[in-house]
This record gives sequence, structure tokens and C-alpha cells, in this order.
Amino acid sequence: MHQDLILHFLKSTSQNQDIYPLLIENLDKLDNSFAVGLREVANRQFAREPANAINIARVIVKFSNLIQKFEQGNPAINLEVAIAGYESALTVINRDNFPQGWASILQALVTAYHQRQDILSQTIEELEKNTTQNQFKINDLTQQFEQEKKQSYDLKTQLKKVIDLQKEPTQKIDFQPIFSAIRETQSASQSFNTVILYDIENLTQGSSNPKFNFSFKDIIQDIKRYNLVNKIAGQYAYADWSDNRLRRIKPSIQKFGIEPMQIFGFNHHKNAADIQLVIDAIELIHSKPTLEVFAIVSGDGGFSCLAKKLHEHGKIVIGCAYDNHTNKLLPALCDYFVRLPDPIQPNGGKLNNSTSKVETQQFINHQHQEVLNYLRNNEPYQSSLRKDGMAFPAVHNIFLEKISGFDYKELGFSKFKLFLNSIIKDTEFQIAKSGSNLQLS
Repeated sequence: MHQDLILHFLKSTSQNQDIYPLLIENLDKLDNSFAVGLREVANRQFAREPANAINIARVIVKFSNLIQKFEQGNPAINLEVAIAGYESALTVINRDNFPQGWASILQALVTAYHQRQDILSQTIEELEKNTTQNQFKINDLTQQFEQEKKQSYDLKTQLKKVIDLQKEPTQKIDFQPIFSAIRETQSASQSFNTVILYDIENLTQGSSNPKFNFSFKDIIQDIKRYNLVNKIAGQYAYADWSDNRLRRIKPSIQKFGIEPMQIFGFNHHKNAADIQLVIDAIELIHSKPTLEVFAIVSGDGGFSCLAKKLHEHGKIVIGCAYDNHTNKLLPALCDYFVRLPDPIQPNGGKLNNSTSKVETQQFINHQHQEVLNYLRNNEPYQSSLRKDGMAFPAVHNIFLEKISGFDYKELGFSKFKLFLNSIIKDTEFQIAKSGSNLQLS
């Protein structure tokens, strides 16, 4: 949706134009999805023009510097856009080949994160003030409820006296349906007493575990086994959902009604998703006082403080994490703890759902054949294949362009040549050698 606007911004930046008037005209489009769009445009441009990737990255860095200093609009969103630009540029401007440029970008990125941390600290202070105000409101509501409860009791007593004074049975009024309706209304409001908060980075074990073999269904069922859990009022999953690795679990969170909470984090600092999870949990204590049970799906020891805070407010805490990937202190601070089977490592074990694995592999193979068909039927690739062949880097770029998140190493191949050998079997394609270079023909 933002692609054309982003390209317009980058073009204006590369021509040394003043982009601030352009930013002011498009304030309504500078939202969270703009940062995601900048990452996608950067990755796509790097893949399409590898020879010009460094120059493109420098333009993106310059644009990030400008929007980081932009004083209008939402400061938090401006910083997210700048961070997205810096992180994208660092994928091509590395420390080994461009040490000075790399250090300069990294320093700008650190500054942006400090600025965002300051905004986050201000937000926490405001939440604490609001928490105090909300507590006063809750106390007032509690007193009002007690008064209404007393009035209801007095009314029942008076009704009983009236009924006892009635001499004719036919004149007796049946108030039972009214009382039943009142009880049903009260029980319905109290039944949704549980919230589940997922730390997706911990649950997926980051980039070290490419096989997500856990089951949201099993996690929810394990939590529901405790009698104190009535109905689930909400489920929230915190992660950087722009990460291509997480696309595999998006259908599951939609199926089970889990709300994805988009967080942009930086791996070398405190996980921003963890911070947001804690803030939301504290806010839920006061905004939804009927919540009695907080289930935290994470083995991160940083949530020990959150468990203590929840206990201070009289809440029950259920922890849930992998057996051998859990901080030792966390289970001791939880009222109950669900231990999940440890994740399967890349070099061992089998996935539980073999049918799903087969279907996924068939879909991946179909994507690869679609790329071969594209090369086979479209110019200039068709002519190149018939004459001298296509160089491996050019073929690799086509796969990156046509398949989102393509990585032959994730498929188990150490070299691109081995991957091509696998998918061109039983086709007219061949791998040939021209001098020291490999080509597809």
C-alpha cells in the first residue's frame, strides 16, 4: 500500500530535495505499516539491483536520518521507520567491507533505540498515574456494588414478607425468574476470568529453531485443565510479525483467536516484545478487574518480576514454557506451571504432524517449479538459457524475487548448486561450467 510513496520519498532523498514538506503532506500515511513497507521495499530493491545495493542502502540511511529528526506526526512511529531503515541498510553495509559506514549506521540505530526507550519510559509513567486514578475508580465502584448488594438483599426480604402475607395462593407472585436472570447475568460477567500472553520469540526459540513443532491448541488445553480457569477473555501474541519465519504460525493464531501484537525489536538489546507484554499485563489488571488468571507462555526469567506484581494485586499466575529452556526462578514464582516438550533441533527428531509436513514440502516444491517455468517461458531468460546459459547469481536473484523469504539453506542445502541439482531432476535444465563459473542452461 505504501510502496509507491516510499519509492517517492527515497527518490527525493537521493536528489537532495527537502522531503519535510512531502512528509507533512502525508502524515496520515506514516503509521506502523509504513515501517514494515520500508523493510519490504529495501529487501526487494537489494535483490533486484545487487550491484547498486550499497548506494540504495546509503539513500535509505539518509532518509532514516531525516525522519528521525522530523518533529511532526507521531514521534514513536517516526522512530520505528528510522529503525527499519537502519536495520535494512545493515544487511548490505557490513562491518568487514564498510567499517566506517557500518559504525556510523550502528551509532544512529543505537541513538534511535535510546529515543524510543525514553518514549516508552514516559508511557510507563503515564500508565502508573492512570493506574492510581483507576484504582480510585475501582474503589468507588466496589462501594457502589456493596450498596446495591445491600439494597438487593433488603428488597428480597421485603418481597418475602409480602408473599407470606398473601392469603390466596392464586395471588402469589413468582419472582424466581427475575432472581435467576440476575444470577445468570452476574455469572456470565465473572466467567471470562483468564488472559493468555504469548512471548513468541521465546516460544519459537528465535532463529535457532526453524521447526515450530509446538501446538497452540495443546497449550490452550493444558491451561484450561486447571479448575480455576473458566473462560478465556483474551489471547495476545507479542512478536515482530514482519519476520518471514513467523508466517508459518500465522494461520494458527487466526484459528484460535489469538491477537498478534506487532512489536519491532532489536536482538542486541532488551526484547521490546517482553517490555510491551509487561506493560499490557499491568494495564489489564486495572482496565479489566474481572481477570483473575494470567497465563504467561514464556520461560524468560525476566517475567519473574511480573509474576510478583500480579500476586501483589491478588492475581493467579500460570507459567508455560519448554522443560529445559525455562529460567529456574520462574516456575517457583508461578502458582501453576505447564511444561512443554522441548523443541526439536534441526539435526534430530521428527515433527509430530507428518501429514502437515508432507503438504508443506509439496507446496515448496511447487513454488520451485513455478520459478523454473517462469525462466523457461519469459524473455530475456528464455534466450539466455538456450544460448550461453544463466549465471548462478542471476538465477538466485530470480528465486529471491519470486519466493518471499527464500533461503536454500533452510531447505537443508549447503550450496545453491546442490539445491538446483535437486529441483531440475527429470527436466530439460542442466548445470554447465563456463570457465570458473557455473551456469544454468
